[in-house]
Amino acid sequence: MALTSSPAMPPASRIQTFEDFVKVHAMLLAAAGIPSSLHERLFRKLSSETFDGGNFFSVEACEGGRWRRLLFTAQSLAKESDVFLVDHAWTFRLPDALKQLKEVPGLVERMAALMCVDVDLESDSEKEGIESGDGKTNEEKVREILEREMEKVKERGIDGAAWLELEELGIDDEMLCSLDLSSKFPNLVALNLWGNKLQNAETILLEIAKCRNLKALWLNENPVLKNLGDDFGLAIFNCNPGLEILNSQFTGNAGEWALGFCSGMFCMENPFCSHAVINPLESITVLDLSNRCIRKLPEAFSPAAMPRLSQLNLRSNDLDQHSAGNLLEVLSGFSSLQTLEVDIPGPLGNSAIAIIESLPSLSLLNGVSASSILGGGKHMIDSMLPPRLPEWAVTDSLADRVVGAMWLYVMTYRLADEEKIDETSVWYVMDELGSALRHSDVANFRIAPFLFMPEGNLTSAVSFSVLWPTQDVQNGDECTRDFLFGIGEDKQRSARLTAWFHTPENYFIQEFKKYHQLLQSKCPEPYNLSSFITKSIFPSNALPLRVYTDIPQIEEFLKRPEFVLTNDPKNADIIWTSLQVDNEVKNALGLTDCQYVNQFPFEACLVMKHHLAETIHKARGSPEWLQPTYNLESQLSQLIGDFCKRHRERRDNLWILKPWNMARTIDTTVTGDISAIIRLMETGPKICQKYIERPALFRGKKFDLRYIVLVRSMSPVEVFLADVFWVRLANNPYTLERSSLFEYETHFTVMNYIGRLNHMNTAEFVREFEVEHQVKWLDIHERIKNMIRSVFDSAATVHPEMHNPNSRAMYGVDVMLDSSFMPKLLEVTYCPDCHRACKYDMESVVGNKDGVIKARDFFNTVFGCLFLNESVHVSPL
Repeated sequence: MALTSSPAMPPASRIQTFEDFVKVHAMLLAAAGIPSSLHERLFRKLSSETFDGGNFFSVEACEGGRWRRLLFTAQSLAKESDVFLVDHAWTFRLPDALKQLKEVPGLVERMAALMCVDVDLESDSEKEGIESGDGKTNEEKVREILEREMEKVKERGIDGAAWLELEELGIDDEMLCSLDLSSKFPNLVALNLWGNKLQNAETILLEIAKCRNLKALWLNENPVLKNLGDDFGLAIFNCNPGLEILNSQFTGNAGEWALGFCSGMFCMENPFCSHAVINPLESITVLDLSNRCIRKLPEAFSPAAMPRLSQLNLRSNDLDQHSAGNLLEVLSGFSSLQTLEVDIPGPLGNSAIAIIESLPSLSLLNGVSASSILGGGKHMIDSMLPPRLPEWAVTDSLADRVVGAMWLYVMTYRLADEEKIDETSVWYVMDELGSALRHSDVANFRIAPFLFMPEGNLTSAVSFSVLWPTQDVQNGDECTRDFLFGIGEDKQRSARLTAWFHTPENYFIQEFKKYHQLLQSKCPEPYNLSSFITKSIFPSNALPLRVYTDIPQIEEFLKRPEFVLTNDPKNADIIWTSLQVDNEVKNALGLTDCQYVNQFPFEACLVMKHHLAETIHKARGSPEWLQPTYNLESQLSQLIGDFCKRHRERRDNLWILKPWNMARTIDTTVTGDISAIIRLMETGPKICQKYIERPALFRGKKFDLRYIVLVRSMSPVEVFLADVFWVRLANNPYTLERSSLFEYETHFTVMNYIGRLNHMNTAEFVREFEVEHQVKWLDIHERIKNMIRSVFDSAATVHPEMHNPNSRAMYGVDVMLDSSFMPKLLEVTYCPDCHRACKYDMESVVGNKDGVIKARDFFNTVFGCLFLNESVHVSPL
């Protein structure tokens, strides 16, 4: 939200009365939605800085210490009867977040405790004591484990089943071979090698294949999986077809043993059940099958095999209506089933109410009582989602943990006054009390940011959050807020809840697949090539063309005798302006349809980022030169599906968020965090585009290229490329280190406004690039030309209304190369942005003896091409 102040009071007029308070803060009070009955009470608490929440609330740990909730501890509180101040523990602009955490004393420790990400911290001495207190090497520890397990095997007698836990013991390929596990344990049932140093696939396959009775194998977090992924898993299953669990996931052979393991029946002390047992699953009452990548439930999953099953968790699997069959019918046969957790929407459909009605024995569905669901209807669905608790590696620093967790806690506002709105948003974390408010779609409290201006102006402003009850609350009630207050399904509420909760991944993956298939089905239109050439508009009487402009660069650089500047727009032949020339502007300036203007109708289909992607998708589907791009205002579900699918497949999953229509990389963010992506929607409409993680580099740094495209006609398409392009270099060496994502000068190249300018002469860049990468620039340039032509052909195909015989325009096209030297379209900028960039860019480009366009001749070339039909220093596309 934007915090907009009312007209300021005279200088040095401190607010003394309630009337002054309302006068200064009227717009803020209205924006926050604070009931008018609470305004005076709020004024008194702000004036006296009264933080009395501790008299009414207490913070309590939950989810095993991974989360906190807020409880009401007073006797009772009526709806809208009181208001409470909540302090802001941390306020920051996003680019400064990591720096502040590292530099502000005590900040990272407080945030880590508030966000519950410090729970496994130990001092270095404690860690050393754990790791080396007995002085034994990893190999000696492994040998001891094997000896103990061999003794257990002897005690078990005839079955001799073994279960080995060899997690995080530094086992490498050579040690694995030397252990000779298959000989020592001929009936090895389960082998846990999680977090070791195994990396040679051939060696591992050879050793694992010898263990012929293996039911479960864990190789998670070994280098071999990072290098080979799913292909290696398939190879393991092929040489051990009896495996039922591989790397925590069910295999296609999963059966009784896998179900018994997930119920806790099979474990290290009881690895296997004797074949003499007729129905080994009969005693199971609790079964957790969540996150097992199950596509089809095992045949052993049946009421006959598990007649006592009362608690079942099916969340986060690949089950769907088709592969699961009539799952509701199967579940209805479990007469003892009382508690069920399942994705909604998911394999049982989209309606919690329908599930309850089909399974009348259920008392709890996703942690919510059946009676509440039937009584609350749709409003209960959001409350049934499991929380997205912070995740981190033990080796992560406190600052990295906080950055990963903060999107579950941060809130945002943007400052504004009567003249302008702040370009970048302010993010903040509420204090421990405010941050303990959990979500409910039927919340009993509401909270909103508020700027108190004791001196009546923004200079004196202090930020708080204001909390008040929206329902009657009693002692012991949990206090909740709606994380998405005012946001309904028309604004993608269910998808946006993914920022805080584990929503059904499979639903979103299906949405992505449908969208992807739609794009793949597009047949690109053939190029609209034509021999028609637009005529020069230079008059036969040889009088100069009159140009009206409000752009300083035109006034300074346009010196050709064929053109003369005029201050009267009504008498101009050419209007070259930074304004959007609509009917209102035409009437105001007295313009006619016969005058030439430097813009085309509907050019927003090119120059606004979301429209550009939509235009290309409609015309060409998903060309390789356009990174996967989603309009977050309408395609969030598809993006979440793409993100989840990439995560499962261990593919690159870094994304860049760009505002629809802001230049200079304002409010642009690079992140691989789905919660961050969704929360960043709160600062304005954006596209989310797959980040080019492996770009071509120049001297080890990222770069992009600004091409100038001159358009004479859109029907037929008649476009020209200026011979000069501008090379824009990042200032820092390129890296994908997580902390670097906050470094503007590492991941961005536009230094006209931020950082030191780092541009290059075109010819010099081409020579050095060819030497560095051993490529021919002409081949790359040809691909870039074809791509740019495709962009404008797409616009002409999708929006034929763009054509206007009296339009001429100049556009900037920003291009990046990937590591294979294939061009990627970044954006198209409209005329005024080109002029502003050229103010800086042209100064870094000089001519040479071969006649490359000179910076000071640039606009003479532009006007010569567009209005005189010259082709000097431009190439037709």
